[in-house]
Amino acid sequence: MSNSQISSDDGERRFVLTLGCPDRTGIVAALSGFLTGVGGWITEAAYHSDQTTGWFFTRQAVRADSVSMTVDEFRSRFADVAAMFGPEVEWEVTDTGAPKSVVLLVSKDSHCLTDLLARAERGDLPAKVCAVIGNHRDLEEITARFDVPFHHVPFPADGKAEAFAEVRRLVDGYNPDAIVLARFMQILPAELCEAWAGRAINIHHSFLPSFIGARPYHQAFNRGVKLIGATCHYVTADLDAGPIIEQDVSRITHDYSAADMVRQGRDIETLVLARGVLWHLENRVLVHDRKTVVFA
Repeated sequence: MSNSQISSDDGERRFVLTLGCPDRTGIVAALSGFLTGVGGWITEAAYHSDQTTGWFFTRQAVRADSVSMTVDEFRSRFADVAAMFGPEVEWEVTDTGAPKSVVLLVSKDSHCLTDLLARAERGDLPAKVCAVIGNHRDLEEITARFDVPFHHVPFPADGKAEAFAEVRRLVDGYNPDAIVLARFMQILPAELCEAWAGRAINIHHSFLPSFIGARPYHQAFNRGVKLIGATCHYVTADLDAGPIIEQDVSRITHDYSAADMVRQGRDIETLVLARGVLWHLENRVLVHDRKTVVFA
């Protein structure tokens, strides 16, 4: 699948194996031997050997109906194979038949929210949007149109700690596979970044690492840039510095005002965020240190 496309798999149930470990001879042979031994019918196989870090990464998908065992047994049997690759090995086995869920955090901008809600309703995202949490009520009516619960949590200047505690209580109550900051204009505190590490996804309306923080389009306008972009990344305690999942850009000219840039940027933001959320939900994103390998 090219990076210009947005699509989920064909709906057929699969077991998805992802692995990262120090590179060495024989990894692919060991993986192939294991999958052959359990009767796995491979539908996707992707590999990457990082010459800089010396790490190897792979994503393998097999038809679940070709394997005469549960995903728990599959996972248990693969653990013996994974142990061969040393104590640093990072791996996971997931079942695409297991339902996934997403919680969206929003403020006032609606474009990312409506795009993700529509994709989920059409079945273009392999997950259910189980709730939307907003620090304003502006998007409550839009959310209701999709029959999704909306929770309003106000953020008074002198009560942000309490507000974030309530947001955490709500989010953790759903235990989602992804917490998406769909233009949520609040900075997550460090304790939430840690609690939701690898699940909290943000869309930043800039081609990071340029123009971090607030009003990036206006920062770009003041610098006279000719390209504007958007970045989907995992949230960390370092502002706008988490591992990058996806990015895209659009060309502009000197004729563009800051408002023109904002309008054109919305299209990039929605597409970049949709790609990033989809690939996360499909277990296509492997994080190692501060970088990602994305098998998209």
